[in-house]
Amino acid sequence: MATHPTHYAHPEALVETDWLEKHLKDEGIRIVESNEDVLLYDTGHIPGAVHIDWRADLQDPVIRDYISPEKFARLCSRHGITPDTTCIFYGDKANWWACYALWAFRLFGHEKVKILNGGRDKWKAEQRPMTREVPKYPTTNYLVPKKRFDEEIRAFFDEALAQSKSGKPLIDVRSPGEYRGEITHMPEYPQEGVLRGGHIPGAKSMPWKTATNDDATFKPAAELAKIYFDQCGVGPEKDTVVYCRIGERSSHTWFVLTYLLGLENVRNYDGSWTEWGNKVGAPIEKSA
Repeated sequence: MATHPTHYAHPEALVETDWLEKHLKDEGIRIVESNEDVLLYDTGHIPGAVHIDWRADLQDPVIRDYISPEKFARLCSRHGITPDTTCIFYGDKANWWACYALWAFRLFGHEKVKILNGGRDKWKAEQRPMTREVPKYPTTNYLVPKKRFDEEIRAFFDEALAQSKSGKPLIDVRSPGEYRGEITHMPEYPQEGVLRGGHIPGAKSMPWKTATNDDATFKPAAELAKIYFDQCGVGPEKDTVVYCRIGERSSHTWFVLTYLLGLENVRNYDGSWTEWGNKVGAPIEKSA
């Protein structure tokens, strides 16, 4: 059996709550809150944090896609972010949506990104400072990215289908009920118009939250390696595709595989089940 890592591949990709509280006013960083509940920021947030709405700020308002490089540059400029700014993302639900925002920033080539380990939940549980004051930063001139890194970190339907047919690692990070086709949405969430339930043939079920502890922090590297290397069959020599419902939960798994386990060949299929489950002729399995 291959030797598993005992340390994170990129420990610098995580920031601890204690460190952040001491560095809230550091130059060169921007704290970014991104939540599932887009109204949560207004109830209180980490001092100095800006709010990025995963839907209004990162999604194209007409077609199903992400914003253009030009709009991304305007978004960053509005929040006083430059290409050299270190963006520290955090949010609710064990950083589920924070990882989605981070992945979107990487899609546009922003390299200096980190996650606050434990996110909003841990920060509040430790009774660290919160404010309702919305910060104002001088507008910057973020250069328009030359490209979106779709080929490098994003998978589309045809690529997910090829992954399935070739037997390469596919990880379904949704709930077990969604994977089995018993439901077509997350438990306790509304139906979102998916016509068919089940999973992509050959996909392994590994719910995204398997990677986190009860306090919303990430599990140690050795535990993560056992989960993904042993149970999901991923590895440095195998291209891997992760998916969920719209690519948000799978962004969390993408972060774990890419930054904590150091894999350089992982792509997020953001079309995910809302595309696959509605696609005419798309093969579906419902096995456990």
